[in-house]
Amino acid sequence: MANNFKILSHRIADNLHLHLAGDFDGSSAFELLNLLHENLDDTAHVSIHTSNLKKIHAFGRKVFRRNLIKLRIDQSRIRFVGENAGDIAPIEIRRS
Repeated sequence: MANNFKILSHRIADNLHLHLAGDFDGSSAFELLNLLHENLDDTAHVSIHTSNLKKIHAFGRKVFRRNLIKLRIDQSRIRFVGENAGDIAPIEIRRS
């Protein structure tokens, strides 16, 4: 994982907000995927905030996009927000 990567999370009712910060690499992608997997059962919607990402490595983006599909999440449950949303979100669920 990138030394400076962090995920800050908070809930509002059954909505999970994940604030990503630092550099997003392959290990960071797996950390985010694991957090999503662990919280899917008790979460209606997830907002992934991307504005505090400094650098998005191509490999991290690829790892995240490929493995997000494997989680079989209803795509309408995830929303990517912030200036880096388009750099991480798969095309089919990209929105800000």
